[in-house]
Amino acid sequence: MSSRWYPLYQRGNPQLRVFLPNFWMKIVKTPNQQPENVVCFEVSHQMTKYDIRQYLEKIYKLPVVAVRDRIAMGRFKREERNGYIIKEEDSKLAYVTFPKEVKFTYPDLFPEENETKKNLKDDEKSLDQAKERFREFCNRNSKRRGLPGWYSI
Repeated sequence: MSSRWYPLYQRGNPQLRVFLPNFWMKIVKTPNQQPENVVCFEVSHQMTKYDIRQYLEKIYKLPVVAVRDRIAMGRFKREERNGYIIKEEDSKLAYVTFPKEVKFTYPDLFPEENETKKNLKDDEKSLDQAKERFREFCNRNSKRRGLPGWYSI
């Protein structure tokens, strides 16, 4: 369900109406192991199982087999300054099952050290090139006394 309203009806054709829902979905990695065809989403509290299914099928054209949802209770924390107990917001989690042919793997956000070292060498090389170009830019007016290095004709 959305809090947005359809535009008022006006006579004539075509009736250009675009309905934009206020729903949102976020992929969440679960602490326990799930099959490769099950993906966990954190969704808006207003979304139902049917809304989740329609959202994935119509917008992203993903074949959905089943949807299970639950509300995960937020954690309790004690505030350090005054000692108050604060409760984080509850979140709604949806476990979406896709067909067995569809396999989802979470992206590797922290690649191995070899790849990062290679990327660092490439970055250092491009940084050195940029420094050399800047030196050339500043020194091109070195024979013209009284002008700053950044000034050129």
